[in-house]
Amino acid sequence: MDTNIQKYRALIEAVDQGSFSRAAEVLEYSQPGVSRMIADLEHDWGVRLVERGRSGVTLTSEGEKIMPYVRRVVEEDRLLHARIDDVNGLDVGTIRIGTFSSVATHWLPQIIERFEKDYPHVDYELVMGDYAEIERWVMDGRVDCGFIAGKSRSKLDDMLLDRDEMLAVVPEGHPLAQLASCPLEALCAEPFMMLKQSGDTEVSGIFEHAGLKPQVRFVTWDDYAIMAMVEHGLGVSVLPSLILRRNPYRIVAKHLEMPAFRDIRVISRPGMSKVASKFMGYLRYRDDAAPAA
Repeated sequence: MDTNIQKYRALIEAVDQGSFSRAAEVLEYSQPGVSRMIADLEHDWGVRLVERGRSGVTLTSEGEKIMPYVRRVVEEDRLLHARIDDVNGLDVGTIRIGTFSSVATHWLPQIIERFEKDYPHVDYELVMGDYAEIERWVMDGRVDCGFIAGKSRSKLDDMLLDRDEMLAVVPEGHPLAQLASCPLEALCAEPFMMLKQSGDTEVSGIFEHAGLKPQVRFVTWDDYAIMAMVEHGLGVSVLPSLILRRNPYRIVAKHLEMPAFRDIRVISRPGMSKVASKFMGYLRYRDDAAPAA
């Protein structure tokens, strides 16, 4: 990769991640290396691009004016290499995928396994984030495609892949575990573990639609942290059925009395590489056996 493009990507990731250390993890560089590349840009351009403070890495006012052009150069470089691969007819390259935990755990391994049999020379980069981050990464060209739940807020290519049922989750031996289905009102009577991602209302929206308000004790984006809390009797929750497949916790999943679902979609931008476009065609080939509730 061109040295300047490396520096531009380091700047973009440091700002997007809000941290030199997290940018280093994404780019597989050292933290001092990321810091040095940004310092080189500031020296070469004679402009202070970022502020380094307690709140993390943020753009200066000068950096905000320059950043759109930096993103554009990186995106054009990606498109250039995608077109070179297309011209050469090469089924090689790296497919970059923005995803969240349940899709990364339960869908992508089998999809990649099938794709790899046909295209064994392709590499993969999985970037974990919440729905808002994933959508931004697709828009900025940071990833080729991204998985989100719900409708995209931007004008991206959008394909519905599945309707994932939302299930009540309670500890083993809990009275609600004996019911055929779980009323929302009963969940509101218990301490509640809320799953929430940036810009996401897939759980809270279920209660709002019913005019109810759960007693939220714990809020996190980590599905597995919620399952552990429920297992230890600290409360109840509502989780997507996809994440509950092969879970190792002593919990019971029940259908909601008023069924609720989240739509899992894949979003992408036009102009992706040929090999990334081929990968998109494999997304429907997966084992979608639903877990017992």
